[in-house]
Amino acid sequence: MTTPTTVLLVDDHAMMRGGIRSILEHAPDITVVAETDNGRDAVTLASKHAPDVVLIDIAMPDLNGIEATRKILAGDPKIAVVALSMHSDARYVTGMLDAGARGYLLKTCDAAELLRAIATVRGGKLYVTPDLTHVLVDRHHRGGHDPVRTGPPPPDALTPREREVLQLIAEGKTSKEIGERLGAALKTVETHRTNVIRKLDLHSIAELTKYAIREGLSGLGE
Repeated sequence: MTTPTTVLLVDDHAMMRGGIRSILEHAPDITVVAETDNGRDAVTLASKHAPDVVLIDIAMPDLNGIEATRKILAGDPKIAVVALSMHSDARYVTGMLDAGARGYLLKTCDAAELLRAIATVRGGKLYVTPDLTHVLVDRHHRGGHDPVRTGPPPPDALTPREREVLQLIAEGKTSKEIGERLGAALKTVETHRTNVIRKLDLHSIAELTKYAIREGLSGLGE
């Protein structure tokens, strides 16, 4: 008897999560071991259940899918992460792939494609929805690097903790609230905030918020 593929489902939209769960529960070779509506809990659940596959949204509050993917794979690199997103922008696709994801699906995909993607990454291969394969081609031609860009540097210019702080700033959290959320001293949060502003050369909450949404670091974009 074939061992079923275990899946952790992560999406902050309850109706979307319920629809995906229904599809997976009707597949005879897939078992949903847990689900959650945020990236921070996803990291904890991935560590607890060690699923074969994590299906994860990108734009989520508190901890976005890109950062959650980094943390999940740092804990267990054998897990196959598949992004399931509304966004077709190349920055989101490359952001997830650079974080270690093995798949990228648009939420407009049908059930057959969803199951095909899970089977593909479970088999150790990369799956990107056909509508976005041009992103992989461009990425290959650039040697895995971002295209020439103007303005602020990419999110990788920030440390993982600075990216977390940036997301929470963009979501309207005060330094005190950020410290409580991350278990960090107020002075430490203020240092991270200063570093984010300096590295990105963005000096207002509006600029930081716009940047975070554009780069897929905030749930405010959906």
